[in-house]
Amino acid sequence: MEQLAEGLELQRYARQLKLLGESGQRALAEATVMVAGVGGLGGTAALYLAAAGVGRLILAHEGIIVPPDLNRQILMDHEHLGMERISTAAAHLKRLNPHVEIEGYNARIEADTARPWVERADIVIDARYDFPERYALNRLCVATGTPMVEAAMYGFEISLTTVIPGETPCLECLYPDKSPEWEPLGFPVLGATSGIAGCLAALEAVKWITRVGTTYAGVMHRFSSLDFACYSVGLTRNPNCACCGEGGTP
Repeated sequence: MEQLAEGLELQRYARQLKLLGESGQRALAEATVMVAGVGGLGGTAALYLAAAGVGRLILAHEGIIVPPDLNRQILMDHEHLGMERISTAAAHLKRLNPHVEIEGYNARIEADTARPWVERADIVIDARYDFPERYALNRLCVATGTPMVEAAMYGFEISLTTVIPGETPCLECLYPDKSPEWEPLGFPVLGATSGIAGCLAALEAVKWITRVGTTYAGVMHRFSSLDFACYSVGLTRNPNCACCGEGGTP
């Protein structure tokens, strides 16, 4: 039975083994990825990480499924309206790939509760919808030395960078304003755009884990899904950053 199971696993990943090699696939199987937020962006990222064979996913997202979720949150469905979002997402991922271990937490990102999740992760994907949680996650990643894929979208616009604590700018370097004007539950979003952002985030995590290709560490990539215009710019750390700079307090 064990040999049969191994054979089936090789079949599952046969197409991507041609790209990642056995060592890359083994690295994915041994990796733990935390996905903070399993909405349109994070849910898509989690889906493709599970499909790729990441060994463990740690998921965090609070609340229940409501009708406005369904235009983009592909791990949710109409039959589960009113039910807990995180348990529904975990069940969908398990059906896709039963070999992936999944930890799901019906909770927001807060410093005390989320720290153990970040500490267990090899890399984190930030897909939260509000800045307080993004700042909290950023500080936890800086404090624990955990790389973080920072992915966001608004309307048709997508932005992506990877934060390597101690090497690249952190989120507070880029957005030091602690009170940006932001409508966390009212921003415009088309499902396909959030899906593109989620795919980019998943790909970024896979590249970092397998060491295949080049990540956007220290680089901000911007993409418009409306006209497919894109550009990338190099980023510089802020030595006076309140989080990762000298004298900072992560």
